[in-house]
Amino acid sequence: MKFCKINKIKMPFHEIRRVQVMKYFVLCWPLMLLFHCFFQARADETKPLNVIFILADDLGWADTSLYGRTKYHQTPNLDRLARRGMTFSRAYSASPLCSPTRSAVITGQSPARTGITTPNGHVPQVVLQASLPKSGPADQKALMPNTVTRLKPEYQTLAESLRSAGYATGHFGKWHLGTDPYSPLQQGFDVDLPHHPGPGPAGSYVAPWKFRDFDHDPAIPDEHIEDRMAKEAVKFLEKNRDRPFYMNYWMFSVHAPFDAKKSLIEKYRARVNPADPQRCPTYAAMIESMDDAVGTLLDTLDRLKLADQTIIIFTSDNGGNMYSLVDGTVPTSNFPLRGGKATMFEGGTRVPCVIAWPGVTQPGSRSESLVQSEDYYPTLLEGLRLKPAEGHIFDGVSIYSALSGKPMQHPPAFQFFPHSPPVPDWLPPAVAVHEGDWKLIRLFHGGEKGNHRYLLFNLNDDISETMNLAAQQPEMVKRLDGLITDFLQRTSAVVPAPNPAFNPASYRPELEGKGRIRDEAPKTGAAAKAGAVNKGNDEFDPSLKNWKPRMLRASVSGGRLVVSDLSSKSFLGFAAGRHSGPTKVRMKIQAGVSAAHIDWLPEGPAGQANSLKYLIQKAGWNEITVEIPAKEQLGVLRIYLPQPNRNVEIDWIEISSDSGKTTTRTDF
Repeated sequence: MKFCKINKIKMPFHEIRRVQVMKYFVLCWPLMLLFHCFFQARADETKPLNVIFILADDLGWADTSLYGRTKYHQTPNLDRLARRGMTFSRAYSASPLCSPTRSAVITGQSPARTGITTPNGHVPQVVLQASLPKSGPADQKALMPNTVTRLKPEYQTLAESLRSAGYATGHFGKWHLGTDPYSPLQQGFDVDLPHHPGPGPAGSYVAPWKFRDFDHDPAIPDEHIEDRMAKEAVKFLEKNRDRPFYMNYWMFSVHAPFDAKKSLIEKYRARVNPADPQRCPTYAAMIESMDDAVGTLLDTLDRLKLADQTIIIFTSDNGGNMYSLVDGTVPTSNFPLRGGKATMFEGGTRVPCVIAWPGVTQPGSRSESLVQSEDYYPTLLEGLRLKPAEGHIFDGVSIYSALSGKPMQHPPAFQFFPHSPPVPDWLPPAVAVHEGDWKLIRLFHGGEKGNHRYLLFNLNDDISETMNLAAQQPEMVKRLDGLITDFLQRTSAVVPAPNPAFNPASYRPELEGKGRIRDEAPKTGAAAKAGAVNKGNDEFDPSLKNWKPRMLRASVSGGRLVVSDLSSKSFLGFAAGRHSGPTKVRMKIQAGVSAAHIDWLPEGPAGQANSLKYLIQKAGWNEITVEIPAKEQLGVLRIYLPQPNRNVEIDWIEISSDSGKTTTRTDF
């Protein structure tokens, strides 16, 4: 063996080489580490950002703590998200109802262009082109278009654009844009859970659920659907942590049916302040579960070290629901905004919005820039440096510059809603434009001799829309209405037309824009003779147990529902969306020998009614059964009452569907 002297120490040559290598490693290690960090940083810069789009359902602008409008609801995780990004105070949904807005988010196109103007994605009828009926009810001045019921596959969806760029895509929660072959799986998503076409969770929020192919965890008997959806979403994030992903987390919350974890309901019941317009314990509990799901996603991104690589958009599909009955009150208040879900006032379309974009949005920042549902798609494409599909038209614009805090003048924004649902603060079929502080609502053919009528508001001075300035600002009306005309033309919208069957004697103009459900009907005059009113009933009377009296008087006495002032148009209405398939309607009723009928409207109040007769064959108490051959959801149920009778009493009503698995029984 050969030796060598180093510092007068004899060492073998192989030991000398080892020492030299060790010296080199010790000297070069800091430099190697610096190079590693540099190239890793460069790799992170070139890796596409992930996208999570969280869409709440029916969550109002004032329902969270983002804007300081509620002390009752608690949303600490949304506040946490806001601290990471930018909160928008002037965010708008494309429509005051859910499916139109969902179509706008996923296509970047207005409901005026797609023809999806009502939430009918679950109905059995496949309608791919909007159209106008030949006539309408006598009390309506304008014909309302028949809506498209499916998102056509010909649109290049946001999911398809990102998947073609190499993204993994997943959809979790509500879709409501069509059943197979129009589901998320045919619209660009690799994963779709629970693959449910309906407007809300199947049956309830708390297990057991009634999804067709999706069961709750048997180890968690009272599992909440948002807890489960969040768990499934976490699995998707974990599986795709090493590649870019786009995930829709489109919540079922806080849409009907109204139920929640019992412990949370009791928590908020103890916090009720009768003077606070937001005082519904069940709704507040639903909001907390919604917020918990947001927290689960944020925790997962932190754990996977993906927070700095993930864009998060949070918003709602329309304004807060302020007309259902829950816990003896309405779910929420949109104050100071006027109206709510299904109305064209600010409460129907102004929604919460937070966008956290790493490296772009300043943490904890706020923006007064306008943003609407159609904008998210083009904004993501610009920020991710992706090109839209050839020939794809956007009705929205990119707000990417506003995300960095730069001033941005958003072009005029439009909401097209050519329908008139029977809710408080209702309006005739309408379209609205926002430009700066100004908002103009065109009421299609709502004026004299078939002309349009207008509502003009300056939202900077009058956020509650109490002062119609149309008469004082005719030039502003003319200019903004010209923008509306251009918008309707370029989107090829199917717009309302004058109703040839309109009868002025049936028209109630004094109820427009008011809570017609609560308003006392005049007892004299031609309008009272027309009978197309609620006859002074309070629809929110808890004793009616969600049955809606129409063209009759109703009250509960001695455990029985007593109805009077009947006509051929008198009926009791009920939202029966949780019922689907063949259904039996049973009731115990006291009336004279007579005939009447039961209607069900799968597409809702504005849709086509299906009808079945029933007979009362003997005077006194009878148990009546009507078998409805429904194929999917019932939608709205209407029980018309025997007209020759002066008074009718009802002891109970039972609705049973899906071979008795879904039953609603009302004992008055």
